[in-house]
Amino acid sequence: MGDLRTLIKLMKLILASDHGGYQLKEHIKAYLEKKNLGIEDLGVFSEESVHYPEIAREAAGKVAKKNCLGILLCGTGIGMSIVANKVKGVRAALCHSVEYAKLAREHNHANILCLGGRFTEPVLAEKIVDTFLETQELGERHTKRVKMIEEMEDSF
Repeated sequence: MGDLRTLIKLMKLILASDHGGYQLKEHIKAYLEKKNLGIEDLGVFSEESVHYPEIAREAAGKVAKKNCLGILLCGTGIGMSIVANKVKGVRAALCHSVEYAKLAREHNHANILCLGGRFTEPVLAEKIVDTFLETQELGERHTKRVKMIEEMEDSF
């Protein structure tokens, strides 16, 4: 997985949250900065109430355009994942465990990790983030299924 780490260091990782995910976003940001990963933090920068759909849309748009990975956080992770998945080319996965993160990348080729700031302990979040970033997409039947999802995006 060393090659994947090099690739991730070369790309910008999109990071964003609403007020409910702010504290965990800041923790994850500091954690990733220690690893010298390139991060584009789209905010928020306080716990002042904001509208998560605006933040999720901007972040998901950047992930889709830049063909990179993203991490979105809100109170539960549900709102961010719903909005992000409205953006063509995005496959956002709400992950509560390391196993979810691994399978989301391998089987679903997820490009955005969503976390619940009010429900995910920081140490677990670090493990989930590491797994998400280090896991490679599996090919074969999984690629066929992802292509089916992409075709659905064009049919509605």
